[in-house]
Amino acid sequence: MCCEIKRRFLLLYATQKGQAKAIAEEICEQAGAHGFEADIHCISESDKYNLATEKDPLVVVISTTGTGDPPDTACKFVKEIKNKTLSPDHFAHLRYGLLGLGDSEYMFFCNGGKIVDKRLQELGAQHFYETGLADDCVGLEIVVEPWIDGLWLALRREFTSWNIKEDMSNNLRAVSNGVSTMTVDPSMSVVCSLDSEIQHLKLEDLEVKATDALSQRPANVQSLMSVQDTEPSLDRSVPPLSQSDLNIPTLPSEYIDVQFQDSTGQEQSVSSLISDGTVFHVPVTKAVQLTREDALKTALLLELDISKTTFCYQPGDAFCVICPNNAREVQELIHILGLSERKECFVCLKIKQATKKKGAALPEYIPKGSTVEFILTWCLEIRAVPKKAFLRALVAYTSDAREKRRLQELCSKQGASDYSSFIRDPNICLLDLLHAFPMCRPPLNLLIEHLPKLQARSYSASSSNLFQPGKLQFVFNVVEFPSSPSRLVSRKGVCTGWLAELVAPMLQPHKNSLRSKEGKSSAVKVSIFARPINAFHLPSDTSVPFMMVGPGTGVSPFIGFLQH
Repeated sequence: MCCEIKRRFLLLYATQKGQAKAIAEEICEQAGAHGFEADIHCISESDKYNLATEKDPLVVVISTTGTGDPPDTACKFVKEIKNKTLSPDHFAHLRYGLLGLGDSEYMFFCNGGKIVDKRLQELGAQHFYETGLADDCVGLEIVVEPWIDGLWLALRREFTSWNIKEDMSNNLRAVSNGVSTMTVDPSMSVVCSLDSEIQHLKLEDLEVKATDALSQRPANVQSLMSVQDTEPSLDRSVPPLSQSDLNIPTLPSEYIDVQFQDSTGQEQSVSSLISDGTVFHVPVTKAVQLTREDALKTALLLELDISKTTFCYQPGDAFCVICPNNAREVQELIHILGLSERKECFVCLKIKQATKKKGAALPEYIPKGSTVEFILTWCLEIRAVPKKAFLRALVAYTSDAREKRRLQELCSKQGASDYSSFIRDPNICLLDLLHAFPMCRPPLNLLIEHLPKLQARSYSASSSNLFQPGKLQFVFNVVEFPSSPSRLVSRKGVCTGWLAELVAPMLQPHKNSLRSKEGKSSAVKVSIFARPINAFHLPSDTSVPFMMVGPGTGVSPFIGFLQH
């Protein structure tokens, strides 16, 4: 950009699990290096922006949840723009670009983004940049990274187009340090050139770089790897990558200050994790293994006693189970980070005064007065696959040159294939990284800044309150993650593994199946809350024939349908 004045664009994100927010923050971080200023807000913060009067370009990053629904944070926004009284030219002044996130393993791929995209166009808004649809099934970064790179070209085109209109109408004069007013013909040439760039945009053609992106070649590349190492791995690369110049992401600005305080002995409760709903602590009355011992998967049925609560449901409804991270993994992480003596200390979080991060805010999902152990157990998804921004931040916290170089490679454009092969595809987590890079010791604030919220897991009810009053049943497979070259130990799913371990003492074998006697209330309890917005129910007229298709544990909600 030739002008010193940075051009503003509005950046809205709608997130369910934090991915859309993280991507929007990455866009915001990069914007300044390209001569732009991102005015970033959650789409639910309608008091901080007004699309009806917005004059600058709009960029939207939105995920999809449930069965093709927009995220909870976007529900109010979607309801407002679906208002049938809005005229077809309500957003005729608006020009936007949209990035949708989804998973092609689900039927309604990126439907949250598609709903918003379609409705904005119905109300007269126009694209200044083509919609991107990123697939978490194959890796969001495959679409996200080139889409972000292309965004800067599209914004340049958009603002250049505006300048032409201003010049032609003589309403505004182009202002810059010693730069004369742009004439029409050269400007049109610039726009055509940018149009051509964007139309033919490909990942290998993108040359945009952040100002602090590092292009570097080690003085002696061969000193960083053994000539005997011919196969790449998580902690080792081979030529040509090991000898390549690297384009790595902008270093994320740290923004959280952590202070430790002596504990008073009062631990936070699980209920404090949920701010918008009632949490019910209910006993498990029955646990049955539905599959045989030699089955490829282990399916369990759990029955909860909700008779003494106000929790209500109908067949097909989903509900959420609040689960902790694996206790052994939490203790191992605490040990590696050198926090063993502080694990019971209260953590006081503040925004760093000198941070350059725009819109920095403390995570709402970490209750005040939480200990180190509580945060790592109940608040942060320590199993999350590390994003490239996290890898970039970790570079500063290892003193080993080999580790620094490899972490830079894994977060670089040139190392995209290695990132997919050794991190995303095998579902590598922070603990695996710290084992592979033993000199890397990040501080707690870095984990809080880069690890997403530990989400409650959603399950479908597989029972009927009419058939079994006061009981709630659900069925699940115990998820298994086998060991791999990048992950030396096998693991079970965060929630399914925890539930299986929790009910192991009372688990009834397969031979008893669903005909086992009604269980008694036990000391084993789980915390649940209702999940609203669900249209997966029996037809209101039960005389109408209907078909039910649910392979595997997908049949479980239909058990409740038939009971009803």
